[in-house]
This record gives sequence, structure tokens and C-alpha cells, in this order.
Amino acid sequence: MTEHDTPDMTLLIVEDDKAFRTRLALSMERKGFTVYAAEGIEEGGQLAAEHRPKYAVLDMRLQDGNGLDLVPSLRQIRPDIRIVILTGYGNIASAVAAVKAGAVDYLAKPADPDEIAGTLLTPKGHIPPPPDNPMSADRVKWEHIQRVYELCDRNVSETARRLNMHRRTLQRILAKRSPQ
Repeated sequence: MTEHDTPDMTLLIVEDDKAFRTRLALSMERKGFTVYAAEGIEEGGQLAAEHRPKYAVLDMRLQDGNGLDLVPSLRQIRPDIRIVILTGYGNIASAVAAVKAGAVDYLAKPADPDEIAGTLLTPKGHIPPPPDNPMSADRVKWEHIQRVYELCDRNVSETARRLNMHRRTLQRILAKRSPQ
């Protein structure tokens, strides 16, 4: 096998949580990827232009913007790039926006490195395998409440109003740890 026969396993990770970015990069390197990791959109764009990665994992909410904003420039740099969007605030509207923007899939954090690699490496036109350990219904509900709470600038009364629930009920939910 010559150098030109080896598969392109270059991966761009754009994630503003340094600890998660570091763990994910190490895990993906162990799976055979050559990883370029960035903290934000600007740095991610520079690394993409320099290395033209075959794969990308983008966090949706970054300190300097939305990971979806990077998708068109990545597609321009490399039209066949396979992109997965990660977020801690999963919802259907965001998933649809991610796929319409050109991502191959949308995964909720904490996404397992095996699940991310499986999604990236699924051939075009095929459906990625279902997760071995999907989020429970309680976890999905908790994530949704947390997202609305953050979007309401952590205002309990406004969040309760938007979720159509009693403020004290919401306070009890917010005081608990996230379900598994």
C-alpha cells in the first residue's frame, strides 16, 4: 500500500470546552484520526483552510458564535467533508437546521467517541447505527428544560412561564442533578 492509498482520516474538532475538546481529541486519535482542535469559529476556519480535513465535529454553541455558521465555509473548502454537530441543548429545530446546513448528523452531549466515529465513518447514503446507550426520556426532558432556562438568562419565573409549569416545580427540577 502506498502513501496515496491510505484513507484520509483528518478531523477538525471545534469545541470551546477545553477539557471536553482535549478528551475527544485524544479518543479520536486513538481511533486513527489525525486531529486538529480549535476553540472557536475563527481558529477552526483557519485550521480548516490549512489542513482541509475530511471530517469535522463542531459544537453548536461556541464562545464566538454558532458552530452551524462554520458549516458553509467548511463545505466550500472541502465539498465532501462529513460534519457532525454536537450540542448540550438538543432539540428538533436545531437538528433540522444542522442537517439543512450540511451536517451529516446531530448528536447530543455527552456524545460517546465511538458514536461520533461511527457517525463520521458511515458511508454516504447510509444511516448511522443507533446509539448503544441513548439518552433516557428523563434526560431529554432535563436537557430541554436546561436549554430553555439558559435561553431565558437563567430566570426561573420566565422559564416556568415559557414551559407552562409552576415556578416551584421548576425550581425543584433545577436543583436536582441531571438524570442518566
